[in-house]
Amino acid sequence: MSSLTYCAPEAENEMRCPRCNSPRIQLDYDDAVIVLRLVHLQKLLCNNCGLVFKGFDPLGKLRRAPSKHANPVRIRRRGPRYDAHLPAAISLIDGNVQTGKVFYSQPSRGHCEAISKIGMGLSLVGTRFPEDALSQPGRLLFVRVDLPEGAIQAVVAIVTHDRIGAGKKRRWFLGVKMHQISEADSDRLAAYLETRDKTMPLVISE
Repeated sequence: MSSLTYCAPEAENEMRCPRCNSPRIQLDYDDAVIVLRLVHLQKLLCNNCGLVFKGFDPLGKLRRAPSKHANPVRIRRRGPRYDAHLPAAISLIDGNVQTGKVFYSQPSRGHCEAISKIGMGLSLVGTRFPEDALSQPGRLLFVRVDLPEGAIQAVVAIVTHDRIGAGKKRRWFLGVKMHQISEADSDRLAAYLETRDKTMPLVISE
């Protein structure tokens, strides 16, 4: 899992990601321990590159909703997205993420239909899961994606959710962003994306 980095505001009421310098910062979905929160030190999440780090929020202005401050051109350059059709296994994460006492549901088989270093597009029938389980922005999922050179595993957070198709072909399509991924799997994903960059056009979308 990714380690935490501490970052102080560059200016009053301004917080930027220590990795990519983006101002698109929100509270992480996993709360900081109570001792840190008492001194206004929070776990934060960069909406641009997915880094989780610690920072001060003394005025309590940051929220868990993704930051509306966006620069689409910059985001595309940092995380180009490619069409894919990769086998995937998706599990719900339940329990108390604050204490680390969590468990994963039985996985539902699906596919990764789009992929970048900061997020994925996942399709699945989702009949193993309650209807409302996949329609909660911020809900954490555990995902295994089979890349040609080996599988990667990551914790992702739901950003968008849609029901597509009809009847037996009705499926979920989830837009998710990276929440946590190991360094080894991050490197494997980067190598895959580099190969795709040389062989396939990227997907341009807002």
